[in-house]
Amino acid sequence: MGQPVRDYLLTLCVTAAVTYLLTGPVRKFAIAVGAMPAIRARDVHREPTPRLGGIAMFGGLCAGLIVADHLANLDGVFDLSSEPRALLSGAALIWLIGVLDDKFEIDALIKLGGQMIAAAVMVLQGLTILWLPIPGVGTVALTQWQGTLLTVALVVITINAVNFVDGLDGLAAGMVLIASAAFFLYTYRLWYGHTIEAAAPATLFTAILMGMCLGFLPHNMHPARIFMGDSGSMLIGLVLAAGAISVTGQVDPDNLKIFEGSERQATHAMLPVFIPLLLPLTIIAIPAADLVLAIVRRTWNGQSPFAADRGHLHHRLLEIGHSHSRSVLIMYFWSALIAFGAVGYSVHSASMWIVLVIVGLSALGLILLLMPRFTPRAPLWAQRFVPPRYRRRRRGEGPGAASAEGLEGQQGAADAQMGQGGRETAPRPPIAAGVSGVNGATAIGPRSRFSDRREADSTRR
Repeated sequence: MGQPVRDYLLTLCVTAAVTYLLTGPVRKFAIAVGAMPAIRARDVHREPTPRLGGIAMFGGLCAGLIVADHLANLDGVFDLSSEPRALLSGAALIWLIGVLDDKFEIDALIKLGGQMIAAAVMVLQGLTILWLPIPGVGTVALTQWQGTLLTVALVVITINAVNFVDGLDGLAAGMVLIASAAFFLYTYRLWYGHTIEAAAPATLFTAILMGMCLGFLPHNMHPARIFMGDSGSMLIGLVLAAGAISVTGQVDPDNLKIFEGSERQATHAMLPVFIPLLLPLTIIAIPAADLVLAIVRRTWNGQSPFAADRGHLHHRLLEIGHSHSRSVLIMYFWSALIAFGAVGYSVHSASMWIVLVIVGLSALGLILLLMPRFTPRAPLWAQRFVPPRYRRRRRGEGPGAASAEGLEGQQGAADAQMGQGGRETAPRPPIAAGVSGVNGATAIGPRSRFSDRREADSTRR
């Protein structure tokens, strides 16, 4: 079997293309069926935006699995393992629950039960954790009930962590894309570099997951034309968890042949290698931390853990002065730092320079967090390739010139408001710059303005 990197690239591209092409028709379908909830108090967008983006993402998942089944270097994954069928079964169930929730807003406990059932369906078809490497003890085999409970818990935690972080345009899809890219590098190294067949399904799952997120992101970046909804966030959370479950506890330390000695010594020495595998919390640490903080905050305030609020990490970034796009980029930065830092440390745990790079980048991230109003300026050679707000002002384009232009614009608007006969028409309320939907296409034709927001009435974004 040759090196399958080209087959993975083809699978990724097909998945991304199908997802991208399906998102447009899905958006029209969501508008037609009315899958556009009204603006709620905790929402950051200002116009009703269609959901159901998970329909296109599920189509990309099916296309990726079909293409991989017909490739020479990947068809063995389907012949030797039932995990792709298990993934498709669980994904179809969780996707159906998400679609119903996007349209009819089902109860949170019903969704939780559906997540547990979807995880159980995958367990029944062989996608489960078999054993765990524990430092100082060795490889500990799990009973059937222990493996089932641990698998279900991992799936539920991952799904809800991704769902909780889906609060800004492009945030959830981008963070999962970063996490799956880091996880793909590691699982591909295990499979092709160390010839461990147990890592082949996880490598395929992460490649397909990257394609799903890549295909959906162009439609979901700020200002978003469509949201993935629970049908998309729960779907990509389940696929990410399935990749971790597929490889966690199924890699025998002796098969790597890196360390000599007993199995206990090998497991203890190889603990950094298992960092990205011992539950996916290392590669989705940001949404997982957001999930834990949300549960603690709501319980402390006497609310339900599933109650909606504006206390998530991305909401706090907006409150301290960061713009929508900058908040998303900061979350991307921390996700990439944690994900690729864990993978790099697991590969070269003895290299001090990796630790120093991680510390330096962490300091840079803290500086960015403390400078919400700092606007970087691009160099002269890059002026054409960046948005106008990042370009250097020329002479005569300072704040004074901008103010004069603003006064002239206001005077022109006042003159335009004078009707025939000298009567003044009612002035139109101004729209704040940077609001979602102002610079992009609207979902329902003419732009609508909302003076008040409704109270949060559901647990979804």
